[in-house]
Amino acid sequence: MSGEIEVELAELAQEIAREAGALAQRRRREGVTLAATKTTLADIVTEADREVEALIRTRLDAARPGDGFLGEESEAAQGETGITWVVDPIDGTVNYATGIPAYNVSIAAVRGTADPASWEHLAGVVFAPALSELFSAARGHGAWLGDQRLAVTDETPAGALLATGFGYDPATHDGDIETVRRVMPIARDLRRMGAAALNLAYVAAGRLDGYFERGLKPWDFAAGALLVREAGGEVSRFDVDTARPLIVAGGSAVHARLIERIGAKDE
Repeated sequence: MSGEIEVELAELAQEIAREAGALAQRRRREGVTLAATKTTLADIVTEADREVEALIRTRLDAARPGDGFLGEESEAAQGETGITWVVDPIDGTVNYATGIPAYNVSIAAVRGTADPASWEHLAGVVFAPALSELFSAARGHGAWLGDQRLAVTDETPAGALLATGFGYDPATHDGDIETVRRVMPIARDLRRMGAAALNLAYVAAGRLDGYFERGLKPWDFAAGALLVREAGGEVSRFDVDTARPLIVAGGSAVHARLIERIGAKDE
């Protein structure tokens, strides 16, 4: 597969993400309606999540009818081209529902099986409509915020500015807090944004030095992982055969130090 197709996929994802983000913003202004809960009462789905995903899927089907699809809110579809679109229509739904502007549309194109470990990431876009920021990457072409090329941080003399997230199940909170306790000796401070793809985009942009979180789904990190890697960073997954796999991302030094502090080991 040539480098041109990655650029084409990224450009398509940008176009669709902007349209999807505009729809999400419009629905937010009109008022958010709760559609359902996911695994716990705190983990919500809005009608806008479903509507935005339907828009993205329709646009992708029209532009590339042979591709597969894996989204958070609808049935997965096996494609014929070997390319699958991995979509989170509104990442940071609780932020979105409560009026916090840290939410985004995440769209990635990958090649591989249903197992994220097999994915060859081709293109990824994270669009934060309330912040008017679009992060984009095509494999081999770098990561970008508009016309600004992104790079992860290399040095953290004051300690690493880190981000994490907690699961919605209260039974997991003690373990997550213990993980935070382990990493704090290398941290300058800790951020808890509530949107995984945006955290990864911020690592790629050098706004955060590192990010770690358990329990992410494939659509949470598909686009953001490519952003980090194309910005010169590293992303690893551990405990992939458990209910709460671990993602660790950052520049090479912070990435290694996080893994050491958390005690993660390759499977």
